[in-house]
Amino acid sequence: MNYDHKFIEKKWQERESFEVEEDSTKPKFYCLDMFPYPSGVGLHVGHPRGYIASDIVSRYKRMQGFNVLHPMGWDTFGLPAENYAIKTGVHPKITVAENVAKFKTQLKQLGLSYNWSREINTTDPNYYKWTQWIFLRMFEQGLAYEQVLPINWCPSCKTGLANEEVVAGKCERCGANVTKKNIRQWVLKITKYADRLLEDLDLLDWPEKIKEMQRNWIGKSYGADVLFKLNNGKEVKVFTTRPDTLFGVTLLILSPEHPLVESVLSELDNKQDVINYLEETKNKSDIERMEEKTGVPLSGLFATNPVNGKQIPVWIANYILSSYGYGAIMSVPAHDQRDYEFAKKYGLEIIEVVSGGELPYTGEGNLVNSGSFNGIKSSEAKDKIIKEFDSVTKSINYKLRDWVFSRQRYWGEPIPLIHCEKCGIVPEENIPLELPEVENYQPTGTGESPLAAIKEWVNVKCPKCGGDAKRETNTMPQWAGSCWYYLRFIDPDNDNALVDPQKEKYFQPVDLYIGGSEHAVLHLLYARFWHKFLYDIGVVSTKEPFLKLKNQGLIMAYDGQKMSKSKGNTVSPDEMIEKYGADSLRLYEMFLGPFEESVAWNDNGLIGTRRFLEKVWSINLVEGNIEDRLLHQTIKKVTKDIEEFKFNTAISSMMILINEWVKTGTSRENFDLFLKLLYPFAPHISQELMKDSDLSWPQFSEFLVEDDVTTIAIQVNGKFRDSVQLAKGLNQQEVENIVLEREKVKKWVSGSIKKVVFIPDKLINILV
Repeated sequence: MNYDHKFIEKKWQERESFEVEEDSTKPKFYCLDMFPYPSGVGLHVGHPRGYIASDIVSRYKRMQGFNVLHPMGWDTFGLPAENYAIKTGVHPKITVAENVAKFKTQLKQLGLSYNWSREINTTDPNYYKWTQWIFLRMFEQGLAYEQVLPINWCPSCKTGLANEEVVAGKCERCGANVTKKNIRQWVLKITKYADRLLEDLDLLDWPEKIKEMQRNWIGKSYGADVLFKLNNGKEVKVFTTRPDTLFGVTLLILSPEHPLVESVLSELDNKQDVINYLEETKNKSDIERMEEKTGVPLSGLFATNPVNGKQIPVWIANYILSSYGYGAIMSVPAHDQRDYEFAKKYGLEIIEVVSGGELPYTGEGNLVNSGSFNGIKSSEAKDKIIKEFDSVTKSINYKLRDWVFSRQRYWGEPIPLIHCEKCGIVPEENIPLELPEVENYQPTGTGESPLAAIKEWVNVKCPKCGGDAKRETNTMPQWAGSCWYYLRFIDPDNDNALVDPQKEKYFQPVDLYIGGSEHAVLHLLYARFWHKFLYDIGVVSTKEPFLKLKNQGLIMAYDGQKMSKSKGNTVSPDEMIEKYGADSLRLYEMFLGPFEESVAWNDNGLIGTRRFLEKVWSINLVEGNIEDRLLHQTIKKVTKDIEEFKFNTAISSMMILINEWVKTGTSRENFDLFLKLLYPFAPHISQELMKDSDLSWPQFSEFLVEDDVTTIAIQVNGKFRDSVQLAKGLNQQEVENIVLEREKVKKWVSGSIKKVVFIPDKLINILV
């Protein structure tokens, strides 16, 4: 009988169920995918790579006796859906429902073992009721506040963006150049949690590069606050990590957005020049401002250097950003590359105060031109100068800024607040506050959401005084719903609480979280912040939400570029499943290469995994119980590889075993053990062929896997070039014959071999 993947896969997809409940008699394992944002085009073959990996681990853990929570849901609020609706004229509510249905069908075709009864959708009012509830708790505790501030503004999407949504000066979603705009915003005080967000990274089993990205984004630095007095009686505060260079300050530079600038315009001798410069810079992104450093003096305004009393000019410059420090810097051109370039461009004074090298010298050394501090090491001078001058105080600074949380768009969670002239800002009494049905959801571009035009929704009575009031019309960003969704999977139908405490204690934290590294300082940082807040108010029992994190590498298109609809280089999994089967596709995506690395797609690779499954299907079974050393070595290898996310080598070892059995055949008992190994990777064919109904993970015999191989290091002229695993006890000639045929060795061995040094079972050194 031929291997009919269509019949087999449909049969087992209809039969399998993976529901899970709390069970104190079993250890739990919470395996979670970063849930998708369903687009109209559906999945391409690059999307399921992480989902297949989580499914392999989930099935493996169930076989080990774990009570596995492996849910799926949909992140469906935000710009992508709204932009698509604007483009097509179809309401986002309709397109989102269609997209979810398409994604769900595709995921089911892959045979992914999700707990579908726990499915959630961020646009469901029963879900976002609790997103609103969390926001209100933050508002009550002063973590959510209103502020007019310059924000990243996307002129194409016509909305404000968080810093994390701007990539290389462009909108993450549409690619338009981002500008600055002063708009009323709701902001979340994530900075209050900066130290905890840093410290608790040590609790996590995450890739080091992701942890380092978060550390850099938070950007904790130690230094000093310095007060510069101006000739008009005002003061400007700056932060510096190098108080030892204070004697070299030749300029005070403000960001164009610094509040002082506007207040002193009337005092300036070059008022119009400054106004023109402000107009020029406000329409440039932060990245654009970094490309060419420009500035203009605030003529007539001077500052006094607090350590030597010297008067220094005050400028504004585009490379000084309001988002860092206090939006002002003390310029030390001799010891800062940016300041040096700026000073050279405008012919400004440069004073060396730290000896050590060619200017600009940014290292440490002995102080010069620094009065009584001359000759002191700069490392010592930092503390001495702080102690000496009252205007210089020890300080800690962070790059992290509070999270701009509101959006001037329609398709997002309504912010449940009411503005009353008498009572101020008042929370909504009843949540969920549902998004109203509208025909026109085009962004206004004015800084107001389209909701502002719906008078019957906006105009309400104040819950406190009963007077006329207005609802908040900004909406929450897409990230709001994804900050806490992992908790709702634990208790998705609870109408009375965000999550039941007992259920939360059983399933939390997430044991394994799989998703793209692009979310390092977006979703992952935001979710950690919200979780810590929920921990503080007693909703959750753990300090961190995600214990272990794994990032999958991208599957690139045939041309080596990232798959995208715009490039026309995507490959649909539907076609591959139809032709080769879901099991073949699952195996191929995991066999392509190391899980964390990017790999190139090739349809022909599916032919190989399909042929492998056909070999499995046609294995010749022989009578008797055969002790199979290779089988038990394979069990040991696959077990270890799944734990270490080395899915490609696990599949390779199973292929080696099957190739051997094609020649020799195997027993029914051995074949069932193998099928249990194969099951997490290719569940449909495994269950179809399996006779043993006990789906427990196979154990290997220690006796049969005794180490009878060794790893031999290969050197050429004393330098390591390769290694090879061989049977123990091979003589020099046997090893030499094998080694000289390896490609990594061939390229280093040219001409005649002068000598071979051989240490049995350990090393071979070829001298040429």
